[in-house]
Amino acid sequence: MSRFRELVIAAALLACGPAFAQSAPPVALGRPALPQEIAAWDIDIRPDGVGLPPGKGSVKDGEQIYLERCAACHGEFGEGAGRYPVLVGGQGTLTKDAPDKTIGSFWPYASTVFDYVRRAMPFGDAQSLTADETYALTAYLLAMNEVVKDDFVLSKENFASVKLGNVGAFYDDDRETTEKAFWREPCMKDCAREPAKILNRARALDVTPDSKTGPKVE
Repeated sequence: MSRFRELVIAAALLACGPAFAQSAPPVALGRPALPQEIAAWDIDIRPDGVGLPPGKGSVKDGEQIYLERCAACHGEFGEGAGRYPVLVGGQGTLTKDAPDKTIGSFWPYASTVFDYVRRAMPFGDAQSLTADETYALTAYLLAMNEVVKDDFVLSKENFASVKLGNVGAFYDDDRETTEKAFWREPCMKDCAREPAKILNRARALDVTPDSKTGPKVE
């Protein structure tokens, strides 16, 4: 019996249920993950600092890393280049129509910064930074948002002491209890009670026709 047929038969028996699966021929597919392989994926950081690697980094060192590895996308001052995200500023904008959700205005924990930088940045070269470089870069981003001072050195030991300004504004999603009285089953047939109307324009892309022949915006 070919290897392909073995896999097909095993999959079919599994689909039939546990009783059939027990009689399936051994597939010998894959192997248990090694501890170092699990550790390579298990890199998430908790707000209290659990999961942080050993290391430290200063705001001063982070500035150089930022200019070399980050400024091309995020701007020299964290203002964002082109369509890349803004990292600095935005305080007081969260209640506006176009809020600036930055590290200083929106993000709740320093671990959010460290974890994301460590996992996904720099763009196109993710996980290329060392632990010390990640600490330094996080420290610099915090300093640009006036969370820490310019002479600050971030480490595993003092990480949990860093507090971001918007941490108290987050709360659990309670819509299942507070809004459940307004829920109703979605309409699936003959749902329109009146003709559709254009009520507004797309903010980022002006796709609504401006000509006299286009639909009227109310």
